[in-house]
Amino acid sequence: MKRFGLSPDERIKSRKDFEIIYSVGRSLFSFDKKIKSFYVVEKQSENPGVMIAVAVGKKIGSAVWRNRFKRVIKDSYRLNKIYLVDSCLKKKYLIKIVFSPQSLSEKSNKKIYSREILPCVVDILYKLKSSLE
Repeated sequence: MKRFGLSPDERIKSRKDFEIIYSVGRSLFSFDKKIKSFYVVEKQSENPGVMIAVAVGKKIGSAVWRNRFKRVIKDSYRLNKIYLVDSCLKKKYLIKIVFSPQSLSEKSNKKIYSREILPCVVDILYKLKSSLE
């Protein structure tokens, strides 16, 4: 696992995982309620670490806007994942997180910048880390 990379092993892809996260998982909001995240914690996992996905509905905006949102979220996570991943590896936890926009849309935010999204993602990661302890 690269320190600042996001490998395919760190991404949630299966429909089964999404169904489990949405049905059993808990939700967290960023401090300004721009981003919502659902997560599930599996204790004593064989493959400890963090897996993520970004889910954006079609009604939120055009394909270009949705893809930019996904890219910015993944980049923000990738740059700040080290603290959460380290604590998961020490405790042998596997956390699966799905990020989605809560109050963001193409109508309200024509452009999405990393400087707007980064603090929200960092806030969610710190909340997750503190909930593990």
